[in-house]
Formats: sequence, structure tokens, C-alpha cells
Amino acid sequence: MAKADPQDKDNRIQFSNKLRELLNLRNKKQIDLHRDLGIPKSTITGYVKGTSLPSPETSQKIADYFNVPRSELDPRFKPHRASKEDDLKTADLADDDTIFTFEGKLIPEQDLEYMKRLLRGGRK
Repeated sequence: MAKADPQDKDNRIQFSNKLRELLNLRNKKQIDLHRDLGIPKSTITGYVKGTSLPSPETSQKIADYFNVPRSELDPRFKPHRASKEDDLKTADLADDDTIFTFEGKLIPEQDLEYMKRLLRGGRK
């Protein structure tokens, strides 16, 4: 079996924590999931211990059982949050009094205009 990457391990831990929290909040036991959803007991134990993750279908089935969005239960289905790097890729160059420098030197206005055109896809 291939070694899990850090993200997979983190997903298992998050899923496990949330599942245990939901079981506690709803006063349910692992055996209830087994009986009500038909998931094998050993499989549920793996989810609770954080040693395995359910398939997307089973994840949805468990979320429906607890009446929560799947993204709340399973971190693999949380909406993608743009990273700071993504923010930088889409940021506009400021049209205000921002001063742009490169290696500690002021960038001339004509160079800033050229950079804006390049970023917008123009070549004029």
C-alpha cells in the first residue's frame, strides 16, 4: 500500500474529528451508522480512528444521515479557497498613490504602463 501524503493524512484526521463530533452531538454510536446506513463496522471504525476515508458516495451518505453539507464533514469537498499566490496572479496594479519598487528602486511610470498592458494581454 502506498504511503499517504500529508494532505491525505490531514483529511483523515479532519474527517475523523468531525464524525466523532457529529456522533456526540446527535447522541449516536458507530453501531447506529452500521445499522442505519449498512456500512461495515470495521469501515466505520477506520473513519472514526482516522485511518481511512470514505468514498465520495459514502461521504455523502454520512453527511445526509447527519443532515449536514458534505463539505462540513469531509474536507475534500470544501470549496477551494484562493491562495495568496492566486490573489497575486489576479491582482490589478493599483491606480492610486501606490509606489512600486523593484530591488529597492522606483519603477518608472512608463514601465508600469507597459507592465499593465502585458498583464492584460496587450502588446501595444
